Amino acid sequence: MTHAAATRHPFPVLRDGDALPPGLAAPVVAIGNFDGVHRGHRAVIGTAVDQARSLGRPALAVTFEPHPRAFFRPSEPIFRLTPEPMKLKRLSETGLDGAVVLAFDAAMAGREAEGFVADILVGRLGVSMVVAGYDFHFGKGRGGSPLFLREAGRRHGFGVEIVAPLLDEGAQVSSSVIRAALAQGRVEQAAHMLGAPFAIEAEVIHGDKRGRELGYPTANMRLDPAVTLAHGIYAVTVEIDGAVHKGVASFGRRPTFDDGAPRLETFIFDYDGDLYGRALTVAFHAWLRPELKFDGIEALIAQMDVDSARARAALDQGRDPG
Repeated sequence: MTHAAATRHPFPVLRDGDALPPGLAAPVVAIGNFDGVHRGHRAVIGTAVDQARSLGRPALAVTFEPHPRAFFRPSEPIFRLTPEPMKLKRLSETGLDGAVVLAFDAAMAGREAEGFVADILVGRLGVSMVVAGYDFHFGKGRGGSPLFLREAGRRHGFGVEIVAPLLDEGAQVSSSVIRAALAQGRVEQAAHMLGAPFAIEAEVIHGDKRGRELGYPTANMRLDPAVTLAHGIYAVTVEIDGAVHKGVASFGRRPTFDDGAPRLETFIFDYDGDLYGRALTVAFHAWLRPELKFDGIEALIAQMDVDSARARAALDQGRDPG
């Protein structure tokens, strides 16, 4: 049995204070924030997994929570492509043998790069190799550059591999580029960079029941205010009890009615069940139109009929998960 087969189920997640179990000793680590676990991140992770297999070592991700920007700029909330639970789920699907989540707090922010290497990478984890992206920096004042990491590896006796940026049609694949695409409703471009459709997980809450009165009962979700996905109508899929259902969703302020706080409202095709209080994952496959204000209910319902037909067509034409 390979090491990966022995340890990947369940996917171990170690936090500050957790001892590294013997089965994960001398790991090859991929290190980064990994928000989105996009194709660029997967290039780093895949390199670590390949190196680990060639060395007969376990492969771990080392990541940080909360996102460092949330610590340094708390008044500027960051649109997380993958909040921690989703990020760990995505990491568990990459071939890694586990993850180490380091708390990003004042102590971490003030730790010098050399101290991070000596205390955490060497002292706590006993790494055999570190794999990082070309732009990864760490330590106080971002003093730990890729060049510093290479030199530290030579001094401390571990290997270092720096992965070049992943380009998509000449453009760099990055979390910030993906956020910008989503802010413009370009969910298909975001999916291409992510390697999967952008998805949101949230709890279904009680709404005003207006959708049911219109013939379109919806699952309503209140999202993190930091989510800057463009307001509009989308073709989506929703996972319920392991089954994937197609649907159409509106994200926005409902200008025809109350112009209130942004909310995600999803009409799930051919489904009738009680979803209140359940956490659902909604994946965005195609942008249909911007959010509009209608003069009356009849005009709104007519447009909802059109939106539903367009969503079904978009998903039936292969934009659903492959």
